[in-house]
Amino acid sequence: MEVVRNKYGSKRVQKLLGISDDVDALFYAAILHRFYDIMTDKYASYVAIRAMLVFDTMEKFRMYDHVLYYALDIARDHNALFLSNDPSGNFVVQHVLTLYDSRCTSNVAVSLLGHCVDLSFQKYGSYIVEKLLEAEESMAVVVVELLECEGGRLTRLARNEFGSFVVVKALRVTQEMDRIDMFWDLVQKLMPLRHLLVRSHGSNIAKILESCSI
Repeated sequence: MEVVRNKYGSKRVQKLLGISDDVDALFYAAILHRFYDIMTDKYASYVAIRAMLVFDTMEKFRMYDHVLYYALDIARDHNALFLSNDPSGNFVVQHVLTLYDSRCTSNVAVSLLGHCVDLSFQKYGSYIVEKLLEAEESMAVVVVELLECEGGRLTRLARNEFGSFVVVKALRVTQEMDRIDMFWDLVQKLMPLRHLLVRSHGSNIAKILESCSI
C-alpha cells in the first residue's frame, strides 16, 4: 500500500502487471486483501484498474465480486468522480448504479454534482450520466445541470457524439417520469439551437424539438 499510494510507485506496479503469472498472482492476492483501501485511493486504484484489464477471466470475476460487495462504500467515497473519468475505472461506478439502490445512487449523484456536463462529453462518462438519468433519485441532478449550461457549451454538448445521447435521454426520461415541467424547460432551452442540430449528432434532438413545435 505504501508503494501504490504514491504516484510513481503506482505507475511502476502497473508496468509489472501482465508480465508473468507469478507476479500477477502476487499482486492479485495483495489487491484482494486490501481491495477497499486500494479502490478508494487516487493512485492505488489505477493498479486495480490495470489488474482488471490484464488478469485472467476467473481473477477478473473475483475482483468484480469485490466491487459489488464494496459498492455502497465506494459510492460514498469522493473517488466516484476520479473513477468516472477513467476509461476503465468508470465500470466500477456503472456497477454501483446498476445495483439500483436509492441511497447508493444518490451518493454517486452527489459526488458527481457539477461534473455531469463534463462527463457527458466523454464516451464512458456519458454512460454514467445516462444511468443517473434513469433513476428518479438522481435524474434531477443531471437535468438541472443541463438547464444551467450556458448556450455555447450546451450547443457543443447537443452536437457532440456522446453528449447528444445524454440530452436525448434527458428529454425522454423527464416525459416518462412525468416531470413535464423539466421537459418543457429543456425544450425551451434547446429550441433556439434547433437549426444547429439538424445536420449533426444532435439530429435526434432536433426531431424531438420539431415535434414539440407542431
